[in-house]
Formats: sequence, structure tokens, C-alpha cells
Amino acid sequence: MKLNIALLAGDGIGPEVTEQALRVSNAIATKFNHTINWTRAITGADAIDKVGDPYPDETHEICMNSDAILFGAIGHPKFDNDPSAKIRPEQGLLKMRKKLGLFANIRPTFTFPSLIEKSPLKKERINGTDLIFLRELTSGIYFGERGRKDNGNTAFDTCTYKRVEIIRLAKKGFELAMKRSKKLCCVDKANVLESSRLWRETVKSMEIDYPEVEVSYEFVDAVAMRLVQWPNSYDVLITENLFGDILTDEASVISGSMGLMPSASVGTETSLFEPIHGSYPQAAGKNIANPLATILSAAMMFEDAFLLKQEANLIREVVNNSLEKSIVTEDLSESGKSYSTSEVGDWLVDNIKKTCIK
Repeated sequence: MKLNIALLAGDGIGPEVTEQALRVSNAIATKFNHTINWTRAITGADAIDKVGDPYPDETHEICMNSDAILFGAIGHPKFDNDPSAKIRPEQGLLKMRKKLGLFANIRPTFTFPSLIEKSPLKKERINGTDLIFLRELTSGIYFGERGRKDNGNTAFDTCTYKRVEIIRLAKKGFELAMKRSKKLCCVDKANVLESSRLWRETVKSMEIDYPEVEVSYEFVDAVAMRLVQWPNSYDVLITENLFGDILTDEASVISGSMGLMPSASVGTETSLFEPIHGSYPQAAGKNIANPLATILSAAMMFEDAFLLKQEANLIREVVNNSLEKSIVTEDLSESGKSYSTSEVGDWLVDNIKKTCIK
């Protein structure tokens, strides 16, 4: 099978972790007789420095002509520390999501048996956690009308949703729930926000089409509390853009490290796969960043974009083996012995080559 993949390394540790995901993907392709055509493109602060645009037209064309996108991270301190900057790396991320129609962000949260003690939560609270958030990605407050008035002393950001935007996200949530334990939770703030009342009203109207799915409705603040009390009580959760941004970061620490969780953004034109961590500029160039979230994002890519489940499972298998054998970067090391980003990649590639496929 021929796979055309756009590689957007981005900023900070993005180039280092995506390089290891590329190596692992190439090893998988060789193992299963696939051919991968990688096309690199610039985005984020890197693209601003080179062409003055965080998501250039050339990068968009490369993404549109690819079967899937593997993405690293966006962000740089020189922009974070300058509130007056007119062009920011994050604008490229929003522009990319909008132009590519990436309306659904799929963020799983699960635990690794060998790392269960690294979670800040008690073992008995998180055992068996296996949940997925679907976050709406191209509307809401991030894309609503915003501005200043009263000589700059008053600021406003508007959260706007259309029913059709909620339907397409909820539909994916219902479909995913049907493949899992048939439980769906709609997260909103319907006791206060009109946009949330539209969310709840719309999802309720869709229940008739999925009679096997048990649907619950919870306020976002209650979910934030329950995520750290009983995360294994959830399965599939759907929510709007801002709530999803906050809750998925909260959920990510359940596993013990943000450097472990993958994600996918799917939509009308293509699909993008990325780690949930940021650009972590403090570690850039030091060969210490954890590449596993990006590598597991590549596993999601093989399974979701190309329907290659055996290939995806082999990646997950060798990642689990590396964790059990403590072949980990310094963020996960407890013995004082840690491996560099590239050494973890070396170990994974070598074990893929040695594994017999059935």
C-alpha cells in the first residue's frame, strides 16, 4: 500500500519527536510491505521566521494532497512573551484546522500498567481508565467575534455555534460510542450559556437515531471534578471547543505524563495526527523529549486513516514493551537511568524489526 503523508514538524521539540515517529513508521512500512511518501512542510513560528505566515499556502497544498498529516507542535516563547505580536504561531494552528475542515479532535486517555504509580491520582481511582474526548475544533469562542472597546479597557470574545456544527461532532461521538461500551456524555454549561443549551437540545434530538447508546448530560465543572475522582466512569465524551481544550489537558495527567497521549483531528478534507503536548521549547535541541505520544499518534494514523490495525497494534506493542523495560526518556525515569529521544527511537525500530508478525 502507498501512503502519502505530510510531515509538519513545527516548533520546539516538534522536529525531534516527529523524526522518531517517522523512523518507527518507516520500520512498520518495511515490515508490512508498504511504501510511505513523506512530504515535509513548515508551520508555526518556524514558518513565520521563514515566510512571515504560520500556515503558508504551500503548506496547505501539501496537506490537501496528502492522505494524512503527522504534526509535531506549535509555539515559541518570543511570541508568548510579546502580547503585542500581530502574527502568532497559534494562528497557524487555527487557520490549519479551519481550512482543512478538522472539526473533531479525538483525544484518548488510558493508563499503562507499568506506569500506574506515576499518575498523581491514586491507583484505585484510575485503574481501568479508557476514555475518549471528542472536542469540537473549528467553532466556538476561538473563532467567534472578538475585540476591544472603551479605549481598549473592555475586551470581548463571543462563543457562537450552529446546529449543523454540533450535529456533525455529535454524530461522530454516537458512532464511536456504538463501537465501544455504548455510553456517551455531553459536556456543557446549559444552566448558564445559551450556546450550551443549543448543544444539549441538539444532542437530545439525536438520541432517537442511536437507541442503544446511553446518553448523559453533565455540566463542565462537574466533569472537571469527576475526572480526577472517577475517570473510569466515563467512556466517550463530546463537548465544545474551549471546554474540550481544558478538560483534555486535565485528563492527560491521568496516565502520568503528557508525553504519552496521542490525538487525531478529523474532518471534511483529511486527518491530522499529533501528540497532545506542546512545543516545550526548554527541551528543544537537547535530545531529551519523550517521543512516545507522537509515535502513538502515528499508530492512530495507521489505524484510523489507513485502516491498518495490525500495523497500529505492533507500534503499541513495542511502546508498551519499552515502558515495561524502562527504555524511557528522563521525564519517566525513576532509576536515574534514562535514554535520549533518539535512543528510544532506536530501541523501538530495532524491536519492530525483530518482532515476528502472525
